[in-house]
Amino acid sequence: MESPRRCTIATTGDKTRLGDETMSEGVPDAPEQGPLAYENPEFLNSPDGRMLRIMAEYQEPMSRFRRERIQDTVVFFGSARFRALDVANSELELLANTGSAQPAPKDEQPARPAEIESGEASGLKLKLAEAAVEMAQYYEDARTLAGMVASWAKTLPGRRHRFVVTSGGGPGIMEAANRGAYEVGAKTIGLNIQLPFEQHPNPYITPGLSFDFHYFFMRKYWFAYLAKALVVFPGGFGTLDEMFELLTLAQTKKLAKKITVVIYGSEYWKNVLNLKLLAEKGAIAVGDLELFRFADTPEEAFAMLKTGLTENHLESDYEREQQRLETERVPAEPAPNAQEMMGPDITKTR
Repeated sequence: MESPRRCTIATTGDKTRLGDETMSEGVPDAPEQGPLAYENPEFLNSPDGRMLRIMAEYQEPMSRFRRERIQDTVVFFGSARFRALDVANSELELLANTGSAQPAPKDEQPARPAEIESGEASGLKLKLAEAAVEMAQYYEDARTLAGMVASWAKTLPGRRHRFVVTSGGGPGIMEAANRGAYEVGAKTIGLNIQLPFEQHPNPYITPGLSFDFHYFFMRKYWFAYLAKALVVFPGGFGTLDEMFELLTLAQTKKLAKKITVVIYGSEYWKNVLNLKLLAEKGAIAVGDLELFRFADTPEEAFAMLKTGLTENHLESDYEREQQRLETERVPAEPAPNAQEMMGPDITKTR
């Protein structure tokens, strides 16, 4: 067995030698004080900090939802590119991309009234002009429907906010949904996403309920987790993605609740998708077609939503018991955080 090595220290003149290493007499300069881990942007934004970023996009929204007493939501999906009807009639302008604040290129813009009158508009621009006004009507319908849902939800008993109108936080149909709820004095949620190009949350979101996400999957989690109903207005890739994700969760019974899905604008959607063909070809079960219903007016859609939400989430024995307990334990005002609740018993850290 090899005997342990001994380390010898020898002193020669003004040098101290440890093994083969030599250092000057005295104390070396102290290193600069490093940043606290949670204040170190280099670490937090690195691959090693990814788990903390993901956890933050779960816990920070959770704390705000609890503080604002949000119990559940009705989610509106739809295109970010549609404008309000009054805007479409005058400006007829399409946005460059989902969430973008910049307009699309000139050759992709709908024809203006002057271009139509002079006969200078191309066939494509004429079609886009007609479609812009048609799609703007969906904006107005989403605005009306959201107002109807929010007005009804405000009449429900309990101290938590029920069936809060929620959108992706951007322009277009998302803005219309938040706007409809805002106009009747209800809270409304925006789950925005950071994108490579300029984009901003719309102005109708309740300030304390405007969220900004980096990760698409965390944003989708919050869409699904609180939702008791989903309204799908005409849209593009993002709308299709979000709709099918929630339909898949319902189809596979991964949701621990019943969710009412209303697909708005049957003519649009039946031209875009042949969902019935999926069942005819055996790709989905015939019963899967009952996971959603089509609607073509705000009144029709609201009736479907009200019936589904009432039967699935307001009339059950469990729900009635929860409402009774809620009256006893839920404060009338937003819940205080631990520091506010405990006061001087907990010393605030800096």
